[in-house]
Amino acid sequence: MTTAESSPRLKLSELAPQVYSAMGRLHATAEKAAQEAGLEHSLLELIKIRASQINGCAFCIDMHTLDARAAGEGEQRLYALSAWEETPFFTARERAALALTEAVTLIHTGHVPDDVYRAALKEFSEAEVAQVIWAAAVINAYNRIAISTRMVPGNHTPKA
Repeated sequence: MTTAESSPRLKLSELAPQVYSAMGRLHATAEKAAQEAGLEHSLLELIKIRASQINGCAFCIDMHTLDARAAGEGEQRLYALSAWEETPFFTARERAALALTEAVTLIHTGHVPDDVYRAALKEFSEAEVAQVIWAAAVINAYNRIAISTRMVPGNHTPKA
């Protein structure tokens, strides 16, 4: 267990600017594709928060919880997100996306089980499933960057 620090270990944006920029373009492309496929902004924020909770990424939890709240997400659902399976607060579509997000995030524990994939296909088109997978993959990459460089939460200004 590490102790929270007040400054990051290093700044990838300065030390590897080309790769950092490419990651930003990947994120922007994934966001645009998800919206074009019909995924709701609120669903994308839930995906980002849930993967970040699993990975223990304080920076991304802070950022995406603030963004979700700014976009109108309710506090009760955000509080319950880590136990979404035990609550009535999430739609079947959200549940399918959250289950797929968890499987992608925890891929080392059994890959993406067929039942999780089939459940996603009941709620989403194949194009939408592809975008859920991309959203989960991108936030997992960002979690690893933020955790390994110890990005400090608490300074994010939510999107309007």
